[in-house]
Amino acid sequence: MTFKRVLLVFLLLVVSPAGFAQAPDAGRLPPGYYPLEKSRPIVEQVGTIRLAPDLSDLSAGERIAVGKLLEVGAIFQALYEQQLHRQALKAYADLEVLDRELGSPEATRNLLMLRRLNFGPITTTFDNRREVFLPVEPLQPGRNFYPWGITKAEVDAWISAHPDDADAILGIRTVVRWADAASLRADLARLAAHPVLDTLHPGLRQGLERRLAAPDPKGLYAVPYAVAYADEMIRAHALLNEAADAVAKDDAEFARFLRNRSRDLLSNDYESGDAAWVTSRFKNLNVQLGPYETYDDDLFGTKASIGLSLSRVRNTETAALREALRGLQALEDSLPYAAHKIIRADIPIGLYDVIADFGEPRGINASSIEPNEAYLTRSYGRIIELRANIIDNAAMFNAYQPAWEAIVAPAYRADRTPRGQLNQAMWHEVGHYLGVDTTKDGRALDAALQDDNNLLEEMKADLVSMYVADALHRRGYHNDQELRSVYAAGIFRATNEFKPRRDQVYESMQLMQFNYFLKRGLISFDTASGTISVDYARFHEVVGDLLASVLDLQYQGDKPAADRFIERYTVWKDDLHGVIAAKMMAAERYRSWVIDYSALGQ
Repeated sequence: MTFKRVLLVFLLLVVSPAGFAQAPDAGRLPPGYYPLEKSRPIVEQVGTIRLAPDLSDLSAGERIAVGKLLEVGAIFQALYEQQLHRQALKAYADLEVLDRELGSPEATRNLLMLRRLNFGPITTTFDNRREVFLPVEPLQPGRNFYPWGITKAEVDAWISAHPDDADAILGIRTVVRWADAASLRADLARLAAHPVLDTLHPGLRQGLERRLAAPDPKGLYAVPYAVAYADEMIRAHALLNEAADAVAKDDAEFARFLRNRSRDLLSNDYESGDAAWVTSRFKNLNVQLGPYETYDDDLFGTKASIGLSLSRVRNTETAALREALRGLQALEDSLPYAAHKIIRADIPIGLYDVIADFGEPRGINASSIEPNEAYLTRSYGRIIELRANIIDNAAMFNAYQPAWEAIVAPAYRADRTPRGQLNQAMWHEVGHYLGVDTTKDGRALDAALQDDNNLLEEMKADLVSMYVADALHRRGYHNDQELRSVYAAGIFRATNEFKPRRDQVYESMQLMQFNYFLKRGLISFDTASGTISVDYARFHEVVGDLLASVLDLQYQGDKPAADRFIERYTVWKDDLHGVIAAKMMAAERYRSWVIDYSALGQ
């Protein structure tokens, strides 16, 4: 099954008086398109890896299910790009037309690669600025989850005056609109076209009709994703049920999950699917399917982006891993905070080979843990997926090794190992399973900490991966060298190749760790050589102190305090961080990666 978008293109041939077609000038692009001199340096530093897991032993039904799920993925990819920028899909279609008209020169091929790299018309420059590379409007913090260009102050003002609207407007799976007549009529038309949605969302139609009776172009309202993307969700619902029918005889639990998730897409309530996903044991296939991560919402950090990740289970290795992870309660109890919780004895964790990704999960992320909503995690737990054919990809590991060797003193260059990287990634995800999940007064962390939540949660997970390494070493899980390699992976993780923007979750929390480690003497910087040294003997103590601070911020749910903490440790100095960043970039062949998926014919 290949990932294709069918475009109907009518090319107008410009004919000279002599009757000959005039070929466009392939060296010049229309206004608004990145010129070759800007696109070439970025594309030259994009590496490619290919994922081609062996699917030959899947049953006929499982192979049919794979094909259906890839179709759902294609739908979700288009929705994701629509969520990121309201002009993304048209801009990409126009670019494809231009590429064909010009005979696919390097200039347009580069722009197609940038689109693939960025999932839309916005790229990041080498100095970490966001720029449009296609003729579209500049990116807005609220993306296309909110009215285009709206400010946080405007949303806050509306919620303050209309508190009953708060849950819908800040909901994880809603699209916020201006309450003008055209928008209201369009949403009512979607309900009329799909009566099942009217049934599954009681009161929504009546509420829209009341607003339409007195439309307010300066007012706000919200509709669930199921309605905002009604046509796409209805089609995805049908495909998931077809996939379930195909695989039912081979894997009844997987089929039940697919049917539950198909209903979730229409109800906008994902509890049934998440419960089945987390508590079931599938045979050969697994799929993360739906809106989960909220990193793309720079306005409030509450809107989840749509995506799908289809994978093949590594059954033998997964069984061994689950056995090795028994005893998590003792690790939870060892964390430096008081309000400990009860951890499930057998957490759903597994090693997987990625078949294909779409939307938010697409990329070289090593692992994931879902769901994120606190009431779901308390009731059913979370599933941890380690993306083995990305984690153990030798080309990627080797590509980053020169950067590590460039920034550390010679005594530490051999400390970074593939096993250390694997354990850091694995225990980072387990770290999400441990620690604070609600504030002391019972609020969800995302509601209490808003745009700080993701940063603190990711930093907590990083710190847990390093903190529990000491206990695992004492158990015999890590030998001396493996413990050192986990620590080295954590240090390398805390370095940055550029000064992060405040909205960059991972890069910001990495900078915070680096600055804290430097302040506490865990690492030191030699200005003469421009390299880092590490005091491994202090690792557990210093990491534990920072982890305690992060856990307390989460437990208190005090956003102003979190803001101050983040500001204190996100200081960037060109004569320190800038030196390290420059050495890393000079040593690396690639600065970013794209993936070719054999399942998509790539």
